[in-house]
Amino acid sequence: MEFKWTYQEQESLLVRTFLKRQGISKKLLAKIKFKGGKILVNGTEQNVLFSLKSHDMVTVVIPDEEPHETLLADDVPLEVVFEDAHVLVVNKPAGIASIPAQYHPRGTMANRVKAYYVAKDYTNQVVHVVTRLDRDTSGLMLFAKHGFAHAKLDQSLQKKQFIKKYQALVSGEVAALEKHGNISLPIGRDLSSLLKRQVIETGQNAETEYWLKKRNQSCALVDVQLHTGRTHQIRVHFSAIGCPLLGDDLYAGAMNLGIERQALHCYSLTFPHPFTGEDLSFELPLAVDMEKVAESI
Repeated sequence: MEFKWTYQEQESLLVRTFLKRQGISKKLLAKIKFKGGKILVNGTEQNVLFSLKSHDMVTVVIPDEEPHETLLADDVPLEVVFEDAHVLVVNKPAGIASIPAQYHPRGTMANRVKAYYVAKDYTNQVVHVVTRLDRDTSGLMLFAKHGFAHAKLDQSLQKKQFIKKYQALVSGEVAALEKHGNISLPIGRDLSSLLKRQVIETGQNAETEYWLKKRNQSCALVDVQLHTGRTHQIRVHFSAIGCPLLGDDLYAGAMNLGIERQALHCYSLTFPHPFTGEDLSFELPLAVDMEKVAESI
């Protein structure tokens, strides 16, 4: 895979420094050097200590990735929302884990994406997960189609340039929900469980913003945006204010209102394209099981 840039500054600059500014890590530079890649300046191969002058054309050839033979391919239909040479956005159904675990090597979104890459005969077949969702959360999930794109997207994540929005169905004390509210409560491990988290003074700072869409006496539909990324954050925060998610038996959610999994759906995702910088935005309608309940509110 080739990437090209034009050096625009007047002062000379080492190729190494220039490539670092483009998001190429030391690890990727080593791969370029030792795995068959190239660095060209104005069409001539150079090393990272070459000094660039203004208007020099820098071309980097990144070698193909070696596939992870341990990741099994599951030939199951994949709902692709968007795809180009660098990113893949899919709609994840509820009940499917994002990545395999030691004793569960298949049946995940990563396995499905691997099969998709194989069927398309893509040169790079390594699966790079950028945004994960819990097993029972549905909605938009982002994959990078090669390691350089993954590194660039991770940088954007660290700079908080991603906007993920969810819709949730909650029950309990829904009459107390504000039209627009913020939940700011620290979250830490619940030592009584391997999975569970709880609001606890010694926990990490956690910020959740929500907008009430509609409600009746038993449940409500809310839009949610996370400003931190703690494990189970939405589930823990709404449970802590007396409004656990429908179907969320881990956090005391109602199990008798037509939802058999945590009623959480990632419906909106916005992020900068790793190479053009253009904002990409995607939206999905509510998952079918949640939509049936929401229509009755």
